[in-house]
Amino acid sequence: MNVCLEIHKELGPGLFENVYEAVLADSLEHAGLNVQRQVAVPVSYKGQRIDQGFRSDLIISEKVLVELKSIEALAAVHKMEIPTYLKLSGIRLGLLINFGGSLLKGNIHRLCNGLDP
Repeated sequence: MNVCLEIHKELGPGLFENVYEAVLADSLEHAGLNVQRQVAVPVSYKGQRIDQGFRSDLIISEKVLVELKSIEALAAVHKMEIPTYLKLSGIRLGLLINFGGSLLKGNIHRLCNGLDP
């Protein structure tokens, strides 16, 4: 994700998550990708549909779900969100990206739902 490295290098850590979301979405769109922001993903529970299950930060070309953070350090719960989001959305590949660290190294995580790593 060279674009993430460029964004982090240019802007640095410490901005609100929605700033990184807007810049990343714009950069990916300029690269020719279809990017959706803040996509509402419904949840089904006991046969009932709950329209506001969660909002995905970015969905790229209907194939990759991206969850962004801007925090000092990721906790285990952040990595646990992605498999749930993938299952609920039907998307099989997810990225968890934390722009809040001093380096991006160790802050980009690829998670799969039913894909070979």
